[in-house]
Amino acid sequence: MKNGQKLKTAHYRQLLESKAEEVRQSMSAQKAAQVVSRLDVPSDEGDLSQQHHEEWIFLNRNTIDMKLLREISDALVRIDHDTYGVCLECDEPISTKRLDAVPWARYCVTCQEMIANRIAGGEMMEYEEAER
Repeated sequence: MKNGQKLKTAHYRQLLESKAEEVRQSMSAQKAAQVVSRLDVPSDEGDLSQQHHEEWIFLNRNTIDMKLLREISDALVRIDHDTYGVCLECDEPISTKRLDAVPWARYCVTCQEMIANRIAGGEMMEYEEAER
């Protein structure tokens, strides 16, 4: 790997590690405790409905955060294996502009759009995309 490229991947490594820490903080036990520590016996159906809604939001947010942490972890592995910044679909370089916006990107914009269209068209499931 060339020295300039090492400096660039070091920059992306730092971005990825910072983002991972930010996501972990958002998933903190304190936030979980806030959701779980609601009234054991809600005073009415409105309170119960609100409590269930907050729990649902928390669980969905955690699911999204876990997916993002996996994507970040995968990107860090690609840095370690000198394959970071290369599209997993077409083996072409991913643009710096895209990596600056989404440092955990697996695909170039063109391939990401093709995959998204396949998922939207029912030709491919979202979990299949994650397994690539």
